[in-house]
Amino acid sequence: MKFTAAQIAGILNGTVEGDENVVVSKLSKIEDGSEGSLTFLANLKYKSYIYSTKASVTIVNNDFVASNEFSTTLIRVENAYQAFSQLLEYYNQVKMNKTGIEKPVFIADNVEHGTDLYLGAFAYLGENVKIGNNVKIYPQVYIGDNVTIGDNTILFTGAKLYSETVVGKSCVINSGVVIGADGFGFTPDEKGEFHKVPQIGNVIIEDNVDIGPGTTIDRATMGSTIIKNGVKLDNQIQIAHNVIIGENTVIAAQSGVAGSTKIGKNCIIGGQVGIAGHLVVGDNVKIQAQSGISRNVKDNEVLQGSPGIRLADFNKSYVYFKNLPKIVERLNTVEKQIDNE
Repeated sequence: MKFTAAQIAGILNGTVEGDENVVVSKLSKIEDGSEGSLTFLANLKYKSYIYSTKASVTIVNNDFVASNEFSTTLIRVENAYQAFSQLLEYYNQVKMNKTGIEKPVFIADNVEHGTDLYLGAFAYLGENVKIGNNVKIYPQVYIGDNVTIGDNTILFTGAKLYSETVVGKSCVINSGVVIGADGFGFTPDEKGEFHKVPQIGNVIIEDNVDIGPGTTIDRATMGSTIIKNGVKLDNQIQIAHNVIIGENTVIAAQSGVAGSTKIGKNCIIGGQVGIAGHLVVGDNVKIQAQSGISRNVKDNEVLQGSPGIRLADFNKSYVYFKNLPKIVERLNTVEKQIDNE
């Protein structure tokens, strides 16, 4: 895609200083700029590069004052960093604005879908599937029976939505995500052999949820596993059956939440965190990476360690742990002195 400096300034409500007809077709760092590229200057540590960059267009703040000559065309805006982010979002929307149904695909006879659907090759849509407007379904996506998908949601290549899953509006479900597989439910008999407990619930994904590649969210045994509005899940996360995750909580990669645990809203959970089952984690909780949570957590707690304790207590304990060899050595010295008296 190609844009002129004037078109970009129009998108960003900026003003052009230089050649408004210069064309750009790619993005670059300011230090790596080349002819035909667009870059930005927000951090003044990189100011020197604006005089040497070969980028055709550079977005700068309105208050930028040059001290040397430069060749790049400027677009002046209120906030260069925000403007560049806005432009990236616009570019992404244009790039992904696909519509139409490729072949081959399988679509059950009673599927309902809205306008501007994109359905990639080798996708599968089961019985009674209902899809909203402007939904993008990339190749090799599986959508099981009775699934509902809201407006403006994107499912990337290879995502799998098992039957009865409900996905809200403006969600992003990345490649390799599995939603609605059976929860890990087994019961032993008198011989110690395990038998599967039927998992007859579903998964509900509310609006504006982003799910990273390789993440799995299990269906409930009964009722629903629920991921509420605005939740962001990183790559390779395991969410077990009947878990509820509150609004705007974010969880980093390789974390796991065991069955029937309820996590509050606005929590921040680091990578490789393990949370045991049947717990309640309050609102605004922060859990540091690689922590293990085995108890209920109150609102606003900040935890680290396994088992997780208050961050301040963990830091104090770690100082003692680090100095443990010296402490033992001093203790041995004191004991010897006592023995010699």
